[in-house]
Amino acid sequence: MAQQTDIRAGGASSRPTAHDTSVLDNAVWTALDGPHAHLAERVGQAARYPADVYAFAALADPGAPAAWADLHTLVGPGTTVRVKPVETVPEGWDIVGGGVGVQLVDTALRAEPDSEAVRLGPDDVPEILDLVARTHPGPFLKRTIALGTYLGIRDQGRLIALAGERLRPPGWTEISAVCTDPEYRGRGLATRLVRAVAAGIRERGDTPFLHAAADNTTAIRLYESIGFTQRRRSPVLLVRSPGTFREATAL
Repeated sequence: MAQQTDIRAGGASSRPTAHDTSVLDNAVWTALDGPHAHLAERVGQAARYPADVYAFAALADPGAPAAWADLHTLVGPGTTVRVKPVETVPEGWDIVGGGVGVQLVDTALRAEPDSEAVRLGPDDVPEILDLVARTHPGPFLKRTIALGTYLGIRDQGRLIALAGERLRPPGWTEISAVCTDPEYRGRGLATRLVRAVAAGIRERGDTPFLHAAADNTTAIRLYESIGFTQRRRSPVLLVRSPGTFREATAL
């Protein structure tokens, strides 16, 4: 989830293309069942991203016992896994942690390329992981970069700001990993990168959206100030599957 962003208000363009918002209700599933199907590890009505890409699993219908049975088969007994949006779990499953997230959608964001933004690739991952470790924008793993386009801004060769793409439900792309080196905050770098990433998303016909922790009110206010609108709040749970306990190093 997005945290410690450095976003400053600017102008706003016309409204983005309208897409079906219902796919955002279960965005991890609709991404894994759609544009990110090539990344999915799946059993029936349950799927997850590879452990080094994004540490979430999803259910086609969180209220269906068969979907939970498929998730159990997928992850194995006594395994911890993150799921959303899930409020209750079947008998035998344990809730071992969690929180609440806020989903925001682009309604008036000014999207535009940035001449200083450079595309980041696998060779840049060590630098990305270093910046993420110092700024805590949310999960970024060794192969998270496989989810989409990531852009950065450098100062004398040093990576100082980052933003990129994560979930891709049909018609939508999530902007994620928005962060700025603490020494460079207050210069609007994150705003520029959000707009640049959004420009690429809009160019292929998708609409940007993003997530933030519900208690990260500063980030939420800043995202709203540049053209995002809160759509929904939903729980994020860390659950343990029935069976012999096994801490999942992958998830």
